[in-house]
Amino acid sequence: MSYIEDSLSDGEKIEEIFKLHWFARVPMYCWIVLAIPTIGITLILAIYEYLKLRSLEQGVTNKRVVQKTGIISRKTEEMKLASIETVEIEQSVFGRMFGYGIVKVTGRGISDVVFKGVDDPLRVKREIESVSNPVT
Repeated sequence: MSYIEDSLSDGEKIEEIFKLHWFARVPMYCWIVLAIPTIGITLILAIYEYLKLRSLEQGVTNKRVVQKTGIISRKTEEMKLASIETVEIEQSVFGRMFGYGIVKVTGRGISDVVFKGVDDPLRVKREIESVSNPVT
């Protein structure tokens, strides 16, 4: 069971889990390819990248925005939907061409929740805004 599912409070439900774009796995594939000339030494880095990507969870519930990272340890960034002020998108030229980017959720207070390498950042932005500002 995922962290987001485990941390749901009473009456809270998952609205959307944000998937990483395939481009986020490119460093892992590069380490795998480099394992051939380095006699498998970079395979350790490829395994680390794989575990790092596998342990990343990003999503939105009907009460909060959640990001969890960490292979063995755990670090979470969460923001209540009522605290959200803006949802911004950052996309490079390659991000626009291939459909990935960064979604930055800014709220009242100090911290931001930043979703890096998400697939279809415009859809992620719309999903967060539709949950945080429901049409009445």
